[in-house]
Amino acid sequence: MDTFIQQIINGLVLGSMYALVALGYTMVYGVLNLINFAHGDVLMIGAMTGLTILKYLNEYAPDLPGYVKLAIAIGGAIPVCIVVNILIERVAYRRLRNAPRLAPLITAIGVSILLQTIAMMIWTRNPLAFPQLLSSEPITVGGALISQTQILLLVLAALSMTGLVLLVEKTKMGRAMRATAENPRVAGLMGVDSNKVIVATFALGAGLAAVAGVMWGANYASIQFAMGFVPGLKAFSAAVLGGIGNIYGAMIGGIVLGIIESLGAGYIGDLTGGFLGSHYQDIFAFVVLIIVLTVRPSGIMGERVADRA
Repeated sequence: MDTFIQQIINGLVLGSMYALVALGYTMVYGVLNLINFAHGDVLMIGAMTGLTILKYLNEYAPDLPGYVKLAIAIGGAIPVCIVVNILIERVAYRRLRNAPRLAPLITAIGVSILLQTIAMMIWTRNPLAFPQLLSSEPITVGGALISQTQILLLVLAALSMTGLVLLVEKTKMGRAMRATAENPRVAGLMGVDSNKVIVATFALGAGLAAVAGVMWGANYASIQFAMGFVPGLKAFSAAVLGGIGNIYGAMIGGIVLGIIESLGAGYIGDLTGGFLGSHYQDIFAFVVLIIVLTVRPSGIMGERVADRA
């Protein structure tokens, strides 16, 4: 039972980061019917920016508490990621809104490579150590262990996702986003500024990716210029698993994907004598994804995205 609880905790931590990034994919797809494959690299930019801020804090304000340093790092990474994502939308995607779907897809892949190259030039291609800011003394929960960093990550993920739901469901901008996702032409006739809605969507997704990026570095203690590819691919898979275009589906898909990976690496790895252990944990998530999409192509909570007439 202790092992099961431990794997569930590990899965929740991993799944929370997937969910934060998956929300960016699903919101952009819901509004623009576009897959932004560069979104994983926005996570990387957030992690790199957070590391740079932490280096300056450790040099000029070493006595600040670890929580404060992390808060400042996240607060600094969010606007940088927002600016990057808005520039991506403005320069790479805006003129391709009415283009064949293959054009923005190829453009997104090109933007991803461009971001990785720029990051490699600024922060080098070598893995960078992320400073440990919180106590490494684990906390026991039901026989399992969880670190302070993981607790903070879960809290931030829960607060971020709750805030996003409230914004989408309760605010004027949220109603405009839902209207644009349902039918952009009718929303425009009702006075909704589609450009403003799309920019807000990219900004929200970038903010969530920035939180995930900094906490990813804090949790795994190492980052590098290509780190966003695999988490981005997993987050996209989580969005598809939950039902792309549905924000609740993205959250559930991320959590489910993280738990599947953790349980698969923990239990199936033991049953196979380590042959299918943590090094092959990607297998479990994608096998389940294939099964779910075979049985229910729209995903767990999938809904039909509005047709673009």
